[in-house]
Amino acid sequence: MRMLPITRREFFGAAGLTFAAIPGGAQTGANSKAKSVIQIWMWGGPAHLDTFDPKPEAGSDYCGPLDRPIETNVKGIRISELLPLLAKQADKYSLIRSMTHGVNAHETASYTVQTGRLSGGHDVYPSVGAVVSLFKGYSAGYKGLIPPYIVLTQPQGRFSEAGFLGSRYKPFATGGDPAQARFAVEGVVAQGITDQRQRDRRTYLHQMDTLAQAMRGDSEVDAMEETEKQAYELILGDAGKVFDLSQEKDEMRDLYGRTTFGQSCLVARRLVERGVPYVTINYQGGWDTHKQNFQVMRQRLPQMDKGLSALLQDLSNRGLLDSTIVWWNGEFGRTPKVDWGAPWNGGRGHWGAVFSALLAGGGFKGGQVVGASDARGEEVKSRPVYPADLIGSIYRQLGIDPAGQLPHPAGVPTRITPTAAEGLPVAGLLKELV
Repeated sequence: MRMLPITRREFFGAAGLTFAAIPGGAQTGANSKAKSVIQIWMWGGPAHLDTFDPKPEAGSDYCGPLDRPIETNVKGIRISELLPLLAKQADKYSLIRSMTHGVNAHETASYTVQTGRLSGGHDVYPSVGAVVSLFKGYSAGYKGLIPPYIVLTQPQGRFSEAGFLGSRYKPFATGGDPAQARFAVEGVVAQGITDQRQRDRRTYLHQMDTLAQAMRGDSEVDAMEETEKQAYELILGDAGKVFDLSQEKDEMRDLYGRTTFGQSCLVARRLVERGVPYVTINYQGGWDTHKQNFQVMRQRLPQMDKGLSALLQDLSNRGLLDSTIVWWNGEFGRTPKVDWGAPWNGGRGHWGAVFSALLAGGGFKGGQVVGASDARGEEVKSRPVYPADLIGSIYRQLGIDPAGQLPHPAGVPTRITPTAAEGLPVAGLLKELV
């Protein structure tokens, strides 16, 4: 189920298209609280005990050296000692400590968390990003030159995010690194080529293309010229400047942290500010901690703390948090009991029985905790939350009816989110947070 990212040719080819309404009608409502989603995808699965569900009382075989969780600005909520900045912002987000699906393989767990369905059936269902780009993007009259579903920076690669919706709903993966001097976005910014050189190339192309000049007025030629115009507007016009972080003050860039993750968070804010409905930050590297888990956490968690806390504060300061959902989690958690033996040396394995998620903005309440794991973080103790429950709650805040229909290519009636009648575990939408 490996995805193929949308290419430069596919993207620019689609730039001039007019998208028709989706069969079955739009499922969006006028009373939606949220307009956009920033999904922070923790590729590999972070340990819930080391982040948002610390268990120091379970002893060192479970908490390891991270045995001093800190209080947040919401009484009664403690999080990892390595997340002091996020501890000051707990009133802006809520934690789900009882996520569960029981799947322990990366590919199948990723599919379940991002679609709400179990893998292995005849259909490959679309991810949340694809569904949002369908109902809040193309079928809702989205006219931005920037695609409605962006991934920063590399494709997630665990499954085809578009599923049966088709290639139009694949995410546009930027490539590049926003922490570099120039963010080389695939198809938009080329390393070593200035904007002036791009303009000169375009002028030269027009001078050479005498056939297009002679056939001007032909509908197909005019459509191709409009597509080219929009593509160059993205490259050289105001639209493409959304990726240009040199427009931000140094103080703002420093606030987010000069790391790939921190600057990706800043780009995500700029994208939702421009009205992009769905942005995924694919936070790769370091979360699949089979070995030396705690050494990795001491390096990675401060980076995450800085970037995510800055994102929440910045969105709030700009009045964007009310209309932007921030959703953080990975495909599963990690084994609560630490494996101290060689070659793992303090590692944690895969754990789908219980893990944590974070939700903020978009009409979701802050300062809340939903559900609980048991004393060792091994099982759900109360209020299980399945991926379909979380996904359906996000859709609801966006004004997308979770019980609505997806356009199946074979015309098969297909709900946007599954029900228990389909044999999938569900426990209900997150009414506690709205």
